[in-house]
Amino acid sequence: MWRFNFIVTQSANGVKTITLNRPEKRNALSPQLIEELTQALREAETCECGVVILTGAGSAFCAGLDLEHLEILHASTPEQHRSDSENMAQVLRTLYEFPKPVIAAVNGPAIAGGMSLATIPDFTLAVPEAKFGLNEVRVGFVPAIEASFLLRQVGEKRTRELLLTGRLLKAEEALRLGLVTEIVSAEELQKSAQALAQTLLLNSPHAMHAVKRLLANHSRRRLDEELEDAIEANAQERSSEDFKEGVQAFLQRRRAVWPSMHVRV
Repeated sequence: MWRFNFIVTQSANGVKTITLNRPEKRNALSPQLIEELTQALREAETCECGVVILTGAGSAFCAGLDLEHLEILHASTPEQHRSDSENMAQVLRTLYEFPKPVIAAVNGPAIAGGMSLATIPDFTLAVPEAKFGLNEVRVGFVPAIEASFLLRQVGEKRTRELLLTGRLLKAEEALRLGLVTEIVSAEELQKSAQALAQTLLLNSPHAMHAVKRLLANHSRRRLDEELEDAIEANAQERSSEDFKEGVQAFLQRRRAVWPSMHVRV
């Protein structure tokens, strides 16, 4: 068993709850948090639980990549950029192919990589105040890994619109698009997630595993290729001048002046 610093796990009544626990950072994704979440999911695969609930501590579900980590990215080597991208792809794919039902209890904003963590699970329950968005283009980045999963959920046309604008979705729109299963009040979020988990536990574990395995197998070969391309695109984009400028502008709370504005791409 790992000793977690940024993850809290709790097991009861056949359900394992995994909580992202960096509330002071709005549960932003640091390399350590990504590694811990991957490990927590792997432990949940083999534990006696039948259902997993994924949620966040505090007022946010997950605010995306840690800003402190963003500050040091410009000094990273290409190998470090690729390693970071591989780790992000690994945790999202682990969640996508997880053999047991997973419920995301989205207690607040789920942005960038946090949106994928919130919407890849089998069920997504969200509070009315929750917001979703892949807004990486606003900091000169490409959500390449997240795009592979979003394509499967909402189709290419809507994926293009969401990735190119980087706009945020309110919970109601996310529900209409099929990214959210149900909107529930903050007071009822955990109760609703637990109630859904107990309903799922009445089903055959073998049959549910078989359903999830079947769906994962349909996508596996193509996803292998897509994620390899996405990892490479992520690693390359982290070295771009636009990304360096976007990060600095975001941290300094100013409008970015894109180096590529007058460069033919």
